[in-house]
Formats: sequence, C-alpha cells, structure tokens
Amino acid sequence: MKRFPILFALGVSLFSGCRVSDQREMTVNVPGMASEADAQRIRAALSPLNGLDKDKTTFDISGRAVRVRYDSMQIAHKNIEIAIAEAGYDANAIKAIPKNTAQ
Repeated sequence: MKRFPILFALGVSLFSGCRVSDQREMTVNVPGMASEADAQRIRAALSPLNGLDKDKTTFDISGRAVRVRYDSMQIAHKNIEIAIAEAGYDANAIKAIPKNTAQ
C-alpha cells in the first residue's frame, strides 16, 4: 500500500506533459499612433516577430492602442513593446527608440 502514492505521482507526472503554448493578450498604449499610416508602420514592425497571432492583432487609432494576442512560450511582452519602440513610437512604459540616421 505504501507504493500506491509513489506510483500515482509517477503516473500523473508522465501523463501531464509539458506546456507547449501559452496564449495571452495584451494592450499596448501607443500615444503617437494617430493615423492609419502609423498603424501600418507598427504592423510592419510586428510582422517579423514569431509567436504573435497577426490575424488577431487590432489597431485602435482613436484609442491609440494596439491589442495583440501572443504565445508567451515564444515571445515575451517586452519584445512586443520594444519592436513598437524601435518603430519610433512610445509603447506603454518604453520610450520610442529613434533610428540612427548618421552613418
């Protein structure tokens, strides 16, 4: 009878497996997004990122926000904010990162 808890725990661990996906949603406040052109620039900045559900990404220009669905096992929310900041827009607490034009 002492072996039952050990065997039970072993069986549960074998059948539980590992998570391979963790879908999450987040809203990124982008105060500088004022037009469809801005939304297109942000969309282009997000397009190379793996783990984003690009079909479920929405742009609320009047609310100046981008709503994204992403897999946190593939990408962190900070990477999404940084991609937007690198496109030249503030993204939540991350300030816009200006492009270096001097060569």
